[in-house]
Amino acid sequence: MKRTGFFSALAASLALILAAPAEAADPGTIVFGAAISITGKTAKEGEYTRDGYQIVIDKINEMGGVKVAGKTYKVALKFYDDESKSERTAQLVEKLINEDKVNLILGPYGSGPSGTAAPICEKYKVPMVEANGSAESIFSKGYKYTFAVLSPAKLYLRGLIDLVKAKDPTAKTVAILGENEPFSKEVAQGAADYAKEKGFDVIYHELYPTNTQDVSSLLTNIKGKNPHVILGSGHLQDSLLIVKQAKDLGVSPRAMGFSVGPSSPEFRENLKGNADYVYGATQWTPALRYEGTDPWKTPQAFAAAFTAKHPDYKSIPYQVAESAAAVWIFAKAVEKAGSLDGPKVRDAVAATDTMTFYGQIKFDSRGVNIYKPMAIEQLQPDGKKYTVWPAAVAEKAPLYPMAAWDKR
Repeated sequence: MKRTGFFSALAASLALILAAPAEAADPGTIVFGAAISITGKTAKEGEYTRDGYQIVIDKINEMGGVKVAGKTYKVALKFYDDESKSERTAQLVEKLINEDKVNLILGPYGSGPSGTAAPICEKYKVPMVEANGSAESIFSKGYKYTFAVLSPAKLYLRGLIDLVKAKDPTAKTVAILGENEPFSKEVAQGAADYAKEKGFDVIYHELYPTNTQDVSSLLTNIKGKNPHVILGSGHLQDSLLIVKQAKDLGVSPRAMGFSVGPSSPEFRENLKGNADYVYGATQWTPALRYEGTDPWKTPQAFAAAFTAKHPDYKSIPYQVAESAAAVWIFAKAVEKAGSLDGPKVRDAVAATDTMTFYGQIKFDSRGVNIYKPMAIEQLQPDGKKYTVWPAAVAEKAPLYPMAAWDKR
């Protein structure tokens, strides 16, 4: 849903309720509440989050619901549009808990919004399982009610550094540019630290403001340094901007990769052939080899089930899968707790240690899942996107080096 002008103002004051009131009011229904970016900069990622939540809620209901202390409950999702604004997220999570009386909280999209939701959940002792906030700064404050199913931000671009090192021992220099917000800063710093550990020289490391529309000055500086590898840490719109302006300026490294963006169908749709050779970090792909205890068990089966429900998706972004995993973990924790009491459910979530179609989910003492690795995808000139790292699960070999813009 898109709104501008009057409707945006109305949304800011009232918020958009996107749930079935009858389900939410039913005492036989467990209601998951969430504030999700349906409009604003991360609206597309918010859409993926919502659809990932909903497919599991539908599946649980198809299977008969959640059993809690001998009683069976249906499950429902009630969410508002936080407009991609962290401060709005906090307001809406508080509304969901205090006014809507939801039972449990699912996370928003992004580390910034997740970071503002966490203290609200802590205040009311309502557990939140989130799937789209990987900045470890969220978990440095001692919260006990927030859990993240995804790999932490610092790991996002490690795979690309490993890939380049394996393909090209002569590659030695790295340039990093990222958005000045919690997730992207941690991705960038994590990549810089790991690159140095692996023997690379980080010759450029700069941040740009959120919602920037021009990174040409940064790319001009990078071009002058002629790095072998360029890494971008931001979100979909940032990655699109960087690739477009890199082409315009003739910035042609041996490899170019991003934390968020290339896994989204919109990346190819927007860039067409200019998306070729670009790498993207990903939390999940259908090519991975996991055997879980959930209804889908494998990445391939989950992908088939999601595609059947959403044939409009040209590929499945990892945000869908991680969001789906969060709901499943939450539902199983409720069953294990045998209660809807917040602290009891919290303890059951904290004790989670299971394999799923999405990968291993186990939380450290902070609530972070440090046990699941990342993967790397590449968009190739045949118009398709392939998992290319780790090598053990690669669908195709990575194309390296990246063809210069004027040689395509």
